[in-house]
Amino acid sequence: MINRRQLLQYGASAAAAASLGLNVQAQESAPMITRAIPSSGEAIPVVGMGTSRTFDTPDDADSIALLKQVMQSFFANGGKVIDSSPMYGNAESRVGDVIRGMEQQPPVFAATKVWTTGKDAGIAQMEESARRMAVDTFDLIAVHNLQDWETHMATLKDWKEQGKVRYIGITTSHGRSHDEFIKVMKTEPIDFVQFSYNIMDRAAEESLFPVAQEQGIATMINRPYQRGSLFAKTRGKDLPDVAADIDVDSWGQFFLKFILAHPGVTSIIPATSKVHHMDDNMKANLGRVPDSDQREEMLRVFASL
Repeated sequence: MINRRQLLQYGASAAAAASLGLNVQAQESAPMITRAIPSSGEAIPVVGMGTSRTFDTPDDADSIALLKQVMQSFFANGGKVIDSSPMYGNAESRVGDVIRGMEQQPPVFAATKVWTTGKDAGIAQMEESARRMAVDTFDLIAVHNLQDWETHMATLKDWKEQGKVRYIGITTSHGRSHDEFIKVMKTEPIDFVQFSYNIMDRAAEESLFPVAQEQGIATMINRPYQRGSLFAKTRGKDLPDVAADIDVDSWGQFFLKFILAHPGVTSIIPATSKVHHMDDNMKANLGRVPDSDQREEMLRVFASL
C-alpha cells in the first residue's frame, strides 16, 4: 500500500489520484474536510464509503465493472476510508476484486469487522477478510454489533500490539445495546466506534458522542440517510437558502453536512452502487462546514418538510 501517513492532506490525496489516471474533481477553492483520529492525530477525509448491501453483488464482469466506476469516483474525489464486514455477503470480495484490478493500488484506509463467536473463528474470519479485501494490514477492525466482544477484543489488542492492525473498535448498526456499548467505550482501549446517526435519528447526541469525546475515541457514522427514508421527505422539495451558505447543491449533501457539522464526527460512510450518487456524496467532503446556527436552521427546515 502507499504510505498512508504521506497522504493525510488533500494535496497528497490529489497527487495519488492523479497517479492512478483518475480525474481529480476536488478544487483548491473548496478544500477537503478532514478530521483527526483522537488516539493518533492521523487525519482522514470525513466522507468515506460503506459497502453494506451495495457491494453484495455476484462475481461477474458487469458487477465488477460497475463497482469499479463507483470506486474510481470515490478515489478521484479524494476518498480513502472504505468500510466493510463479513456480514455484508460478497462486499469484501467485490472491494478486493476492484482494488486488485487497478494498475496502481490507491491509498486506502481499509476497515472491516469481526462477526462470529469464538477466538479461533474470529482469527480465521479476519484473515479471510484480509484475503478478500486485498489488504496486507487492516487500518481498522471492529467487533460487529458487540458479538462475543470480550473474546475478539483480546485478540484485537494482541494484533494491534503486533502491528497486524492499526486501530481497533466496536460497532452497533441498529442503535441497540447502548448500555453495553458505552461500557466498552469506558473500559477498553479502543480507537473507533461505529453507530447510526442522522438528522432524523439523533439519539447518539445524548449518549454516544459525549462518551466518545470524553474518552478520545473516533466515530464512524453509518446509516446517514436512514436507509434512504430521509429522501422520502425531500422528494420534489427545493433546497433551503442555507444550502448555498454551506456549499450544498443536493439533499444528499445537505444530510451529510448536517452530520459532519457535529464536532464529534470523525468519518461518515454512506453506501452506494451508483456513480452519480458517489459523485454527489463526495461533494459533501468539500467546502464550508455548517456552524451551530446553520445546523439549527437545517433542523428547522427538515422538521418543516
